[in-house]
This record gives sequence, C-alpha cells and structure tokens, in this order.
Amino acid sequence: VEGRERYPVNVRYFSELRSDIDSLKHVLVTAPSAATLTMEQIAEIKILRGPSMVRDENGMLSGWVLVDLKPGADMTGYVKKARAAIGKEMKLPPGYTLTYTGQYEYLERAKGKLKWAVPLALLIIILLLYWNSRSWIKTGIVLLAVPFSLVGAFWIIWLLGYQLSVAVWIGIIALAGVDAETGVVMLLYLDLAYEGMKRQGRMSDMKDLLEAIHHGAVKRLRPKLMTAACLIFGLLPIMWAGAHESGADVMKRIAAPMVGGILTSFAMELFLYPVIFMLWKGKGVK
Repeated sequence: VEGRERYPVNVRYFSELRSDIDSLKHVLVTAPSAATLTMEQIAEIKILRGPSMVRDENGMLSGWVLVDLKPGADMTGYVKKARAAIGKEMKLPPGYTLTYTGQYEYLERAKGKLKWAVPLALLIIILLLYWNSRSWIKTGIVLLAVPFSLVGAFWIIWLLGYQLSVAVWIGIIALAGVDAETGVVMLLYLDLAYEGMKRQGRMSDMKDLLEAIHHGAVKRLRPKLMTAACLIFGLLPIMWAGAHESGADVMKRIAAPMVGGILTSFAMELFLYPVIFMLWKGKGVK
C-alpha cells in the first residue's frame, strides 16, 4: 500500500488447503526471520459480501448506477428530477459526491459548444447578407424570416415528439442559412422589378409601386416556389427513412426543423415581404 496505490497479491494454495476457512487458518507461512506462523496469526480470514469489482474515477473510489431511459425520453429533464428527488430524500456524507455522466455528460458538453456556435453562425449569416446587399435595411428584411421559420421548426418538433437535442439545434442552424437564401431570392425579384420600373420613369405614384411589387411577387412566384420545393423534397426522403436504417434517428432530427421552418418562412415571405417592401419604398413616392 502506497497512498492511494493498490498492488494486487494473488496466492493460490492446493485445493485441500483452501476447502474451508479452518483449513486456511492453519496454512503455514514462513516469516523473514525464518519463524513459521499460521495464517490466522497474521491475517483475519472471514467471508464477506462485497463488490465484484473496485472502480475508481479521478483517483477516487467510485460506484456506478446504470440507468436506461425510454426511447425519446428527455435526458436533461430526467437528471433534473433525479437531482431534486435525491436532494430531498438523502444527504450525502462528507467525502461523497454524486455525478451524472455518460450520454448526459456528452450532451452538456455539446450544449456548451452550441452556446457560442449558434450566435457565431447567425453573425456570419448577417455579415454575408450585408456583404451581398450593402444595405442594413435589406439585411433586416431578410432576417425577418428567421422568427417565422422557428415557428414551423418548433411546431413540427412538437408534432413528431422530438426533444431538443444537438441534432435538432444543428437543423435549426442550417435552417437559418436556408431562410437567408429564400429571403434573398424574394427580395431580389422585388428589387429588380422596382428598379426596372424606376429606370423606365414609371415610379411616380403609389400605383406604379404596387404594380412593381405585383410583378416582383406574383409573376415571379414560380422560381421562388421551385427554390422552396427543391429544399423540401430533398429532405423528405430523410423524414421517410425507417427507424432501423443506420443514422436515421439523427438525420430525422436534423431535417425535421428544416422542413417545418421552410414551410412557415416561405409563407411569410410571400405574404409579408411585399407589404414590408411597400412600406419601405412607399416613403419615396406620392
């Protein structure tokens, strides 16, 4: 024994010498002084019920309690309830600690990374939008699709019974980029129609502005619809994948918020973008 270090010593006697405790007690052991001693003189021999294995974690002895949750159960919620119940029913003695590890530990570690990954992704999207449009107003209009897309994303997550996991948050981050793409397409056609009529000298009153918005929003519906349809139909095979297929559970949780978010954001872009564009450009016409 040296501090916390343990060195196992295994001694195996003939079967007739270890058939019972009394036989073991009378086993002769030669001491360094050449004296002969019996085992009961140097050790206490008894039968006890103990652990089959001794584990340690970070230099401390540890005991594990394994818990399996039902498929789809909220792991974070379970740990919160377990902590509350244990804290209410018992008080840990001095020197004892209780730690939740395994998948919960990995989940908490991933959440810590997402706390800076999500804002960083949004910041990059904002900077790219501004670099593309050179206008903070246009950037703000495009970003209006993000809250509406979250409505559809969380709605479909609730409908499918999914919990907020790392895969779901990855899907939401990807959804923000898709929203920016579809929003840029919608705003681009509105802007092209407005600038085209302005170059022709036909932007003198509100009637001309409404005609330009109608041309950019309604008559350009097909390319916008194709953009959203390609994204949705490209994700549907993932949603239809069977649970037995490798990686299906993770990919479904990535694709689900994207499908729901694209539907609601596309509807918002069709109905609200023209109104917002009219309020913005209407200040310059009579």
